Amino acid sequence: QQSNVTSYGVMALAIITLEVFAGMWINAFIVCVLCIAWVKKKTLNSNEKILLLLGCSRFWYLCLSWIYVFVSDIFPYFLLVHATFQLLQGSYCFFNCSNLWVSATLCVFYCIKIANFRNSFFIYLKVKIDRMVPWLLLGTVIFSLIFGILAYNSIDKAVCKSLNFTCQERLWKATIGIEEHFFPLYFITGFLSTTSFMAVIFPALFLLFSLWRHKRTMQTNSMKDLSMDAHIRAMKSVLSFLVMYSINFIFLILTLIYSMEYQNHFIVIYLAYLIQHAYPGVHSLILIFSNPKLEKTLLRIVSCVKCKLCMR
Repeated sequence: QQSNVTSYGVMALAIITLEVFAGMWINAFIVCVLCIAWVKKKTLNSNEKILLLLGCSRFWYLCLSWIYVFVSDIFPYFLLVHATFQLLQGSYCFFNCSNLWVSATLCVFYCIKIANFRNSFFIYLKVKIDRMVPWLLLGTVIFSLIFGILAYNSIDKAVCKSLNFTCQERLWKATIGIEEHFFPLYFITGFLSTTSFMAVIFPALFLLFSLWRHKRTMQTNSMKDLSMDAHIRAMKSVLSFLVMYSINFIFLILTLIYSMEYQNHFIVIYLAYLIQHAYPGVHSLILIFSNPKLEKTLLRIVSCVKCKLCMR
């Protein structure tokens, strides 16, 4: 069984490495394009601000996550150095929380900006949403920072009680095992993931209902509306995000449940890691093709690369 764990670990590390570097390049592309536009225009709209913070969060989330996976598999004893494991996990929790909540903010923004409801509160949000976005993003960063600090403190207390382990197996158990200090952290992680998941579901359903009602109105009046294209484009992005977010959420919960019995469920843990590392890159790629500016820039770069390759 130990040999199976090792073989699965090597295979998972190779796949995770490919997923991580692809995701980092995709999110770095988003950040670079938006930063260049920021320098040229001296400003960014609300959608671009959310995408910029989302790209930064996902880039560092993938980077720190890969470093932790690589070190724990190749150089596990390096995690014994004081505060190394705590800093990696605290930073990972900060960027992971930021990733989840900025994603939810983007979904809510799409719903408020595109959906049409006659409710007075919804109309108020539609008028004020552009002014609210910077404060929402700032609140997300502060909230994620608090969660990262709590994670660091919880893990530091748990590790200090496990200083007597020496071999790799004990290190792995101490790394992912649930001790009494990990219960609050696991509970908070599950709660934050669930609430962010709900924050994605409701806007997606509201936007779907708005699209269905708008389409029915168009068919009744036998007319075409340019906003219909915006509805469909946003709906594709939100629904694809909802599907991927749901899969990512399910495997995150499975990771929290089965991590205490790693040796009996190592395949589930590896599969969960693969899904969680693929999600940031795949969804960011969908966001690129949902944004005309990013899509146009990406296609221009691809065409230039093709021309240079053909010239050779």
